[in-house]
Amino acid sequence: EEHTGQRIGADSALAAFRGSPYVIETSRRFLDTRKDGLSNLEFRQLDKILLNAAESPGTAPDIVRRRVEAEARLGAILDGFTFCLEWRGQSCLKAVTPNRIDEVLRASADLAERRRYWEVSKQAGPALKQGLAELRDLRNQVARQLGYTSYFHLQVADYGMSVAEMMKLMEETVAAVKPLYDRLHRFARERLAERYRQSVPEKIPAHWLANRWGQAWPGLVESVDLDPLVRRHPPEWIPRQAERFYVSLGMEPLPPSFWSRSDLYELAAGSRRRKNTHASAWHIDRDRDVRCLMSIAPSFRWFETAHHELGHIYYYLAYSNPAVPHVLREGLNRSFHEAFGELAGMAARRPAYLRAIGLLPQESDLDARQLLLGEALDDAVVFIPFAAGVMTRFEYELYEKELPVSQFNRRWWELVDEYQGIVPPSMRGEEFCDACTKTHIIDDPAQYYDYALAALLKYQLHLHIARDILKQDPRNANYYGSRDAGQWLLGILRLGATRDWRDVLRELTGERVSPAALLEYFEPLKAILEEEAQRRSRAAAI
Repeated sequence: EEHTGQRIGADSALAAFRGSPYVIETSRRFLDTRKDGLSNLEFRQLDKILLNAAESPGTAPDIVRRRVEAEARLGAILDGFTFCLEWRGQSCLKAVTPNRIDEVLRASADLAERRRYWEVSKQAGPALKQGLAELRDLRNQVARQLGYTSYFHLQVADYGMSVAEMMKLMEETVAAVKPLYDRLHRFARERLAERYRQSVPEKIPAHWLANRWGQAWPGLVESVDLDPLVRRHPPEWIPRQAERFYVSLGMEPLPPSFWSRSDLYELAAGSRRRKNTHASAWHIDRDRDVRCLMSIAPSFRWFETAHHELGHIYYYLAYSNPAVPHVLREGLNRSFHEAFGELAGMAARRPAYLRAIGLLPQESDLDARQLLLGEALDDAVVFIPFAAGVMTRFEYELYEKELPVSQFNRRWWELVDEYQGIVPPSMRGEEFCDACTKTHIIDDPAQYYDYALAALLKYQLHLHIARDILKQDPRNANYYGSRDAGQWLLGILRLGATRDWRDVLRELTGERVSPAALLEYFEPLKAILEEEAQRRSRAAAI
């Protein structure tokens, strides 16, 4: 409660400053009366100031106050929620951590146990459902103060796009990826049915998968288990090695305050303190005060996550320079931020990098075909239908179409079925709110298409780096130690939001944003999956 009150106070102060009537009126006057005389940098600053003001307009202080309070309350529920495996009445006899839930879903072959833990992972939903409906209404009211049709429209506007343009891009992306996704879906159904000794289903039961939302399907191909290798190191080694990765590209060491002010490691068993276990990066003062919130434990997943989150941190530091005004100290757009983090996460998985830092034995021989298949299952190809399809469509309908609270869970599972081909282990009625258990629905709203766009941008940037800078095969390129790659990336990062992202992308790659690079990268998968299908057909005929 103490922290909730502090959050409300801080958010209220920021809202009052950003959305003050003086800020809105003055910015509009400059744009209206001096538009022809403004430089591009001046125009972009004023435009960004108004966009920020629309998040908390001082023309509706009561609505803004209520929205800030509602966000803090729901955030506190989510951050401090206790997942319970065994109950006695209203008392929890056996609490479990999110890391433990994920561990069971990754490793257990017992379908009853898997289902039990999967259902536990959805326990927070009912406590958040009505609050989300009320918060949606408040967010929409806030956005409409400055002429946006909904909160979803306000968030899309940051890209310089209309809602219709964003939804068209997302649907085109899903459609382009669908043929490859369908092949992977068939492969996954067959592999999972074999693992659990079940008949092959038409849809994938959600608790069969290692990820709580089915947005990634790890563990379906043979791979080297790197967790034991990571466990040879203390947890502190993980973020320090991530820092060394960036330094090898010619970037500066992290400021000492990062290490003293971040909250990086998993809470000790029995700790009374609570925190959001979703990893995140924070730019406190739009200058050198940068911090991370993580729950690092010795595992390869956290090794990769640390590289990703430090990508955001290095982006913050790069555009915190005198050429970028404070209000434009952001990514070229929100998805460029995520794309850089994803690019680093991809680089962290490369066998050549893992050998260079001594994590993978030099004599290890990894199957490139299996690595590519694993990447598709655990990364962008499987992720696109969830991000561009399920999440984007749900939040579009939530805000733009004002989806009734009585339909939240039904509509969620309709979309999961439609886009992902995944179904719950049993009927999930409206007493649940499974969408609410996805952190972003509550505290990073109406922006999940950022991650879909980031996936597209990641492969567009990666193909350029691999071919034109490293002169290496894009599927085995190693960034580690490449100052040239680092300088090229810093050239993007240092821009902040001072230029239109579409212009920069065209200059960098000669392309507009599209799934073409992603599909080219995974082109060899068609033959791999066809061979796998033929092998299974032959085996079934014996």
